[in-house]
Amino acid sequence: MSAPETGNGVPAGVTVPPAAERRPGWFPALDGHLKPSRLLGGLRATGIALWTVWMTCLNIRSALSRRGMTPATTMKWHRNVLRLAGIDVTITGQPVRDRPVMVVANHASYLDIITLGALLPCSFVSKSEVRHWPVFGWMAVQQRTIFIERDPRKAAHHLGEMKARLEQGACLVLFPEGTSTDGGRVLPFKSSLFQAASIEFPETGEIEVQPVSIAYSRLDGMPMGRALRPYYTWYGDMELAPHLIDWLGLGSLGIDVIFHEPVRLSESGGRKGLAARTQAACALGVESALRGRPEAVETRAALSVDP
Repeated sequence: MSAPETGNGVPAGVTVPPAAERRPGWFPALDGHLKPSRLLGGLRATGIALWTVWMTCLNIRSALSRRGMTPATTMKWHRNVLRLAGIDVTITGQPVRDRPVMVVANHASYLDIITLGALLPCSFVSKSEVRHWPVFGWMAVQQRTIFIERDPRKAAHHLGEMKARLEQGACLVLFPEGTSTDGGRVLPFKSSLFQAASIEFPETGEIEVQPVSIAYSRLDGMPMGRALRPYYTWYGDMELAPHLIDWLGLGSLGIDVIFHEPVRLSESGGRKGLAARTQAACALGVESALRGRPEAVETRAALSVDP
């Protein structure tokens, strides 16, 4: 159930403090409208922790090695986390599963990783700082994540690593916005890593790039307004632990995932054109899903964005 909203997306009856008085990462506290259950949040968190320990014990050799766990293992882990957390994912379109592919998606939360990890036998491209995060860094290693450093001198090395992984048949996921957002918009895509899309295969030609839209659109089956979305999206200066326990203590989250038609670098006039084209596709998908019509994306004409 969603709370009634005023015209600016804030629930009626909720006082918004002046900007100077807001703590970093502030969003409306829905006192009297919606309160996370600490009991439910604790039970869900405990279930996820126990499931993680169990999967680690079953795959202890991989967990202790540097190569990470197999795609089948990580997909199984992600899928059960979605179930334990009460998350329902609705898919529109067809993901590429039978050949190497670069997937580019908008980024609003760490839940994006769990969602795509449950749907695709994939690895992620992430900033290097994530490797050193407690627990989450270790989990990123298990997912066979490629860690990117913010050093222009290492750009060629990182692109080479991405191309090598794709040549091995991988599904590689990028979040080209470079940061997470509030879930209601898609920022311009940074084009630097799109150079990896220049790889070609003898049998199929240039690697395909599949845009994917992720939208946090429903709570307990009802449309979710923007005042509720920050419970699930994670951006700015939000603290991780309180954010995690809050959304786990709410109802059933509905996520729309829209797989758009794959495109190629040569069709887009270079990496900047490819970045613009895939960003437009992701933005269209998010907009349609938040309006409650993700299927409308399939009826729209193919996008044409000048590079």
